[in-house]
Parts: sequence; structure tokens; C-alpha cells
Amino acid sequence: MDETREPHGQEQTKKSDDTIAYIGNDPVMQSALDVLSTLGNKKKVIIKSKGNAIPNAVAVANIITEKMLNGNSKVEKITLDTDAAAGIGRMTSTIEIILVKI
Repeated sequence: MDETREPHGQEQTKKSDDTIAYIGNDPVMQSALDVLSTLGNKKKVIIKSKGNAIPNAVAVANIITEKMLNGNSKVEKITLDTDAAAGIGRMTSTIEIILVKI
């Protein structure tokens, strides 16, 4: 009888230049500094947020592209969506903003 071994733990599939930053109700400037430090190491950052924190995500994207890295970064894509909880009928809006360092 052959014994098969399955890998345990997380596997690294492939390294990408994308990093996801989840924005909540933390102070906007602190979140912007976190995203800025990530953009220092990577070429692309995906900012995700949902519900009442969406204005914070938009503010972070604006602070980075218009104040901190003016002319050196841009918004590549903005995706808006709505998640509906099953059976409850409650809907939550989500946003995904992709920032790219030029």
C-alpha cells in the first residue's frame, strides 16, 4: 500500500507585484502612510474597502495620487460592487481601487 503525502500549511503559488490593502475606519493619514510604504516596495497596490469605510479608501487613494506621489502614481482601475447576504436581503457596497506607481 502506497502512502501519499500531502503538503501541510500554506503554499506559495506565485509571487506577484500586487499587494492588497484593506481600509477600515482607521485614521485616514495612517492608512495612507501604510499604502505609501507598500508602494515604495511594490509597483501596484489594490485598496479594498466596504460599507461605511469606502470614503476612507477614496480619501487614501486621493492623498497618495494627488499629494504624496503627485505625478508618480495613478489610479489604474476602480471597481464597485455589492455583496448581498444570503437570505437576509441586506446589501453591502464594496470598492476596489488599483494604484500604480509610474
